[in-house]
Amino acid sequence: MTATMSTENITEVMNRLYARELLASRIPARLAYTGLDRTPRVVPVGYDWDGARITVASAVSSAKTKALRATPDVALTIDSEDFPPKVLLLRGTAQVDVVAGVPDVFLRASRRRMSDDQWPDWKAGVHALYDQMAVITITPTWAKLLDFETTIPKAEQDMMHARSHDASVPDKALYQD
Repeated sequence: MTATMSTENITEVMNRLYARELLASRIPARLAYTGLDRTPRVVPVGYDWDGARITVASAVSSAKTKALRATPDVALTIDSEDFPPKVLLLRGTAQVDVVAGVPDVFLRASRRRMSDDQWPDWKAGVHALYDQMAVITITPTWAKLLDFETTIPKAEQDMMHARSHDASVPDKALYQD
């Protein structure tokens, strides 16, 4: 991947209030990667954040596991449904390791998405299904939080800046379609 940030800058983004809220939410992340046929893929995933890395678990034979071994560059987003939207954007590198049984990280990532009454049967089913799993550890190399209160996409920021410096455009034009 070409665009990278310092670890300190990534940590600063990840420690912002809205980023922490998104990382702790029930919202699945969307993981983008390149398939073995070199075409893009995006899949929803449960994840765990340890303060430095995002971890996902999957079947050892899954398409994403195979593809990430070949091309470890990924992008990931976690976004809210409310308005104004909150969007955490990440780019990084994935490392795939195979472990015996069901890793705790998979259980933690899954647990926060289900109710107490669903948990026991789901957990028993998962333990019966998997003899081993792939643990996918994503190390962020770039991070951005868009909250549409203090941060917005660069294209919109550039347009607003250009309009604010054009004396022929009234200020109200910023708020019209």
